[in-house]
Amino acid sequence: MPTLFDPLSLGTLTLPNRILLAPLTRCRAEESHMPGTLMAEHYAQRASAGLLITEATMVMAGNSAFWSEPGIYSAAQVAGWQQTTDAVHAAGGHIFLQLWHGGRACHPLLNNGQQPVGPSPIAIIGDEVHTPEGKKAYVVPRVLADDELPQIVAGFQQAAANAKLAGFDGVEIHAANGYLLDQFLRDGTNQRSSGRYGGSVANRARLLLEVVEAVCQEWDSHCVGVRLSPLNSFNDMRDSDPVGLAAWLAKRLDEYALAYLHVMRRDMFQQQAADILTPIRANYQGVLISNMGYTADEAATAIASGAVDAVAFGVPFLANPDLPARFRSGAPLNQADPDTFYSSGPAGYTDYPTLSMA
Repeated sequence: MPTLFDPLSLGTLTLPNRILLAPLTRCRAEESHMPGTLMAEHYAQRASAGLLITEATMVMAGNSAFWSEPGIYSAAQVAGWQQTTDAVHAAGGHIFLQLWHGGRACHPLLNNGQQPVGPSPIAIIGDEVHTPEGKKAYVVPRVLADDELPQIVAGFQQAAANAKLAGFDGVEIHAANGYLLDQFLRDGTNQRSSGRYGGSVANRARLLLEVVEAVCQEWDSHCVGVRLSPLNSFNDMRDSDPVGLAAWLAKRLDEYALAYLHVMRRDMFQQQAADILTPIRANYQGVLISNMGYTADEAATAIASGAVDAVAFGVPFLANPDLPARFRSGAPLNQADPDTFYSSGPAGYTDYPTLSMA
């Protein structure tokens, strides 16, 4: 039976363990969404993970949802990310870039007045977005026409090519957490009544699958992962049949021989509850990664049982750059400071102590 500390084959990579860094938006990019030296230090500190998955990274200009998130659409950003990949590889790690479009979660104040876009004219309610003018309500997105979607697909493809230039080991397509691709997938946000991208599950998944195929033209499919969150209500998301959607997507994505499928197993706000991992595992034969709220013991049990192949850790890895060593030794974990999750500078980002500093 595999353990947390056994190697895992991921395409041509051999991961040293099955303890992965989940993608974590930390808002530390520099002006013009530039990744800088501080981000390189942060990721290199966590290079003992089996795999590092970066924070959500803008594939195209004009779709910022966090003000200070990084991009991968300019030559300067490619050069900036090269600092991170060089630092991670020098530390013996592997790193994938998460490709992302914010869709309706963006705001005009973050994008030079540009209205966000989405599958249907439905704004996020129940939350506000941080902007240079303080917290603001989300706005109703402009509906993307079918003939605009090839431009979105091309943006993901170019970003994937840029990620290769920046030295990444692969890419993860972000189709979770209420961002653009997820907005098309779930019927709570995709209420298109005509055209090729609304209605049936196959139509709602069309944009994601077109992105997968385009990205796989730049990378071998064994270097491409996909992240899903059929249950998560973050960003005011819902679906009438999350289990059915999860099973359908797992079966369809299994046809691509991907590096992995990365699944957020729960709803962080507990508005929906269901077992989505069992039907996903039944329909997906490749490497399955799960995420959300695992302890080391629960992750070990899930991996040993074959329910999943690896577990991605978010907040524990945020506060413990040497998380695999702490899990192996049973050492206590540093507690994360939520006040610094989305602040600026090194505090709460690169200053968490390791065991060697104790």
